[in-house]
Amino acid sequence: MKYMLLIYQDEPSWNALSDAERQQIYLEYRKLRDELQTRGQFVTGSQLQPIATATSVRVRDGKELVTDGPFAETHEQLGGYFLIEAKNLDEATSIAARIPSARAGTIEVRPLVETAAEASA
Repeated sequence: MKYMLLIYQDEPSWNALSDAERQQIYLEYRKLRDELQTRGQFVTGSQLQPIATATSVRVRDGKELVTDGPFAETHEQLGGYFLIEAKNLDEATSIAARIPSARAGTIEVRPLVETAAEASA
């Protein structure tokens, strides 16, 4: 089963890290990604641009409302994601706990809805 691991972190705290600290965290991400790829569990993933680049779209009463910034005001912002393959939720949460940003932020684990065609591919 595929799981989306949504990586939330406080962007100002991330920006306050030194370049050396960020590079160390990136190294940890690469090691985890490489391990998951070797085991056939890593589907894809990416870091997102800062929240200042976000645009939100809503349709209300037939009118499109486009606003700058993320949809919700929160303490933590969505900063990236991993899409993984895991046997079950326990395995997915175990992988999520190994994501470096779990130490300072939150990793939301969500199973994907897979159609029969996707599941057999």
